[in-house]
Amino acid sequence: MRAPERLRPLPGWGSRRGRRRWFQAVVVCSSLALAPSAWLWISADGRVGTVDSAPGAPVAVVFGAGLLDGEPSPYLAHRLDAALELYQRQKVRAILVTGDNSRTDYDETDAMRAYLVRRGVPEVRVVGDYAGFDTWDSCTRARRIFGVDHAVLVSQTFHVRRALALCRAAGIDSYAVGVPEDPNATWYYGGLREIPGAGKAVLNTLLRSDPQFLGPHEDGISRALRD
Repeated sequence: MRAPERLRPLPGWGSRRGRRRWFQAVVVCSSLALAPSAWLWISADGRVGTVDSAPGAPVAVVFGAGLLDGEPSPYLAHRLDAALELYQRQKVRAILVTGDNSRTDYDETDAMRAYLVRRGVPEVRVVGDYAGFDTWDSCTRARRIFGVDHAVLVSQTFHVRRALALCRAAGIDSYAVGVPEDPNATWYYGGLREIPGAGKAVLNTLLRSDPQFLGPHEDGISRALRD
C-alpha cells in the first residue's frame, strides 16, 4: 500500500524569518477581514439599545428573517414582538415590515403583517415592503420608496448594527433595538454571517447603489401616520 505523501511546507517556513513573515501576513489579513465589523461597532455611537431605551420615532422597521411553514421563524417572531411592544408603548405609530417576496410560494412580508394584525395592530398601521431582498435594499427602499426619514430599527443583536449603519447611510435617522437571543447554532451562524456582511455593508455605504427593485413611490407610511 502506497504511503501518503507528506505535505510540503509553506515557502520560507523553514527559517525563523520566513515564519515571522507568514505570521505577519496572517495578522494583516485577519485585521483587514475584521476591520468592517469594527467599523460597525464604532459607528453605532450609542444608538443600539432595547425597547425600554428606544426613543420615540414615527416608524419601526422590521427586517425579515425567514419563514417556517408559512409563519414567521422564531427569530422573526421575536423581532415582530419587539416592534409590537414599541407600538403598544406608543413609541412608534407605524410599522414597516420589509422582507422577501421574490417567489409566489414565499411571502415573508404578508406573514409579518398578518402576525402583527392578529396581535392587535390596525392593518393601516402595518406597511409591507415586498422587495426587501437584503439589508441595503430594505434601508434604501424605506427611504426612497416609503419616505421614511426617522425610524427605530428592529433585528437581532448580531445584525442590528449593520442595519443601523446601512439605514443611516440611506438617509434615515435611526436608533436600533437589538433583540437578544440565547446562543445556539442559529445565533452563531448569524454572527459568522456578519463578518462578510460587514464587508458588503462597507461597499453598500461607499457605492450607494440602487436596490434590486426600485419601483414607484408608495404612500403607505404617510397614510399610516395620518390615520
